[in-house]
Amino acid sequence: MALLGAHESVAGGLYKAFDRIKKVGGESLQIFTRNQRQWNPAPLTQEEIDLYKRAHVKSGAIPVASHASYLVNLATAKKELLEKSINSMVLELERCDQLGIPFVVMHPGSHGGDGEQAGLERVVAGIDSCFARISTGVKLLVETTAGQGTGLGRTFAELGYILKNSKFPQCLGVCVDTCHIFAAGYEIRTEEGYQNTMDELDREVGLENVHFFHVNDSKKELGSRVDRHEHIGRGEIGVAGFANLLSDPRFASIPMTLETPKSESLAEDIENLATLRSLT
Repeated sequence: MALLGAHESVAGGLYKAFDRIKKVGGESLQIFTRNQRQWNPAPLTQEEIDLYKRAHVKSGAIPVASHASYLVNLATAKKELLEKSINSMVLELERCDQLGIPFVVMHPGSHGGDGEQAGLERVVAGIDSCFARISTGVKLLVETTAGQGTGLGRTFAELGYILKNSKFPQCLGVCVDTCHIFAAGYEIRTEEGYQNTMDELDREVGLENVHFFHVNDSKKELGSRVDRHEHIGRGEIGVAGFANLLSDPRFASIPMTLETPKSESLAEDIENLATLRSLT
């Protein structure tokens, strides 16, 4: 059975995310280790690290991933932005290394109108620059995207290109977002569509390289290329698509976290997780 959880706030301290995931009954967790809209966040203090690690042990050592800053764009042709992005990723990898978080999820970035191939080559070079600067066991998971605008990651082939051309393939993997792949044009609602989608994922990326899922329904229709998350079963994917995923034994031990809207009470996470578990 998949390890279902959610992205939770770290307001009040990183360790507080474990209180929130316990409240909703989650078995996996995603967090931001620092404000996702800042280039130069403060380094971790030893107290933060110790509190986080104690809370993680208390949680039963559930799987955790960090999501990299939304500011990062390794596909950019702008030298200053690229250098900031590389520095930000190195700092994120260092923080996760300190905390013992095994995965960092990253959007491939935007090519800015230069075309997919140019953008992909820059992403590969940027990733290689990051790992040339740091020695770590943390894996960088490149996330599937809806392909809005000039964003990369709409096709599995694009993600496969990154993994196959990096000098550090052992440091890389993939995070699959259900909303994103559906909006990108991958059908997962029917048994045939789901199987075809996973066959392509296996061909282009390799299922062994999929280490994390984001489970989100989609406000927009199949192939819309618009990234808008919806609560489970209330969007265009519907419960059938999630039933296909959750019944797939190949992903039975893979962490799957919600990134759906929520209030301070977290009632929405509780409801969404209950809906997902009803499908297993």
